[in-house]
Amino acid sequence: MASEATTLTVPGPDGDREVRISSPSRVLWTEPGITKLDLAEYLVAVGDAFVRANGDRPISLQRFPGGVDGEDFFSKNPPKGAPDYVRDVTVTYPSGRKHPQLVVDEPAVAVWAAQMNTVVFHPWASRAEDPDHPDQLRIDLDPQPGTEFRDTVPVAHELRKVLAEVGLTAWIKTSGNRGLHVFAPVRPEHEFLDVRHAVIAAARELERRMPDEVTTAWWKEERGQRVFVDFNQANRDRTMAGAYSPRALPHASVSTPITWEELGSVDPRTFTVRSVPERLRARGDAWEAMHAEPGDVGPLLEWWDRDLGNGLGELPFPPDFPKMPGEPPRVQPSRAKKAEDR
Repeated sequence: MASEATTLTVPGPDGDREVRISSPSRVLWTEPGITKLDLAEYLVAVGDAFVRANGDRPISLQRFPGGVDGEDFFSKNPPKGAPDYVRDVTVTYPSGRKHPQLVVDEPAVAVWAAQMNTVVFHPWASRAEDPDHPDQLRIDLDPQPGTEFRDTVPVAHELRKVLAEVGLTAWIKTSGNRGLHVFAPVRPEHEFLDVRHAVIAAARELERRMPDEVTTAWWKEERGQRVFVDFNQANRDRTMAGAYSPRALPHASVSTPITWEELGSVDPRTFTVRSVPERLRARGDAWEAMHAEPGDVGPLLEWWDRDLGNGLGELPFPPDFPKMPGEPPRVQPSRAKKAEDR
């Protein structure tokens, strides 16, 4: 007997595409009963905004063959059997290895990725044509245990002021979970390491202004009940859920661009696969003009140099990265102290 399947018509810049969806009634999110077809239709509904935010970038696909309650894996190379309208770009990973990654050029590519059980889309901070030079400075505000989403709101507003002081325009979205993501468009003139240092410089300035609310401590045991500024999300091959990407959380939340004016009143739990299309129709895309006036990370790099001169050095890299110049030991402070006491 033939397997259950349906076909979606997906508008795009080169006309309509017909994308086959197998097992359309498979439930991906059990709690709200959202199916694979629902996800595909969501990506059609938000298609233009989704591509504007995530398109023309290397992208990693977080795939859930059995739904979000099951196992997942990351596809960094394009899945086999891609249609002829799906392209890829070769990128260099921190290890020096090179590999192709998928690029989303039109909504049909995102819908096809959903057909391949993709739930979360993780775009790079750089463009496909120049993957070594980010055109986005990204800062992840991550509330630690004992803090909540509301605790990130004043931190985000102060971070906006910090970035404005160096000529950068901040844009904001919910993470889809408990935090906030602050982006600033920049001219693609610097390597990832430079942009990481720019993020650290901004994070340290923010921490100086809000020491009781903000931390740049990499080790969890040192963070306390504060908002952690995750500087390592600015590294090469480090990504966060893209704008308008669903999240693999029980209520099918979506990482949603918002305006600064509404930040203090929004409830991120209300931004879901079911609700965001109507929000987009009613309010438009809050990030539509993001890249109209990119800025320069140079002033933040001057702050980085200033901090180096004041004795603030490099911060730890993720554990899978090669050892980096000037990096402190990759051992949590409590373990280091025990070793010293022996």
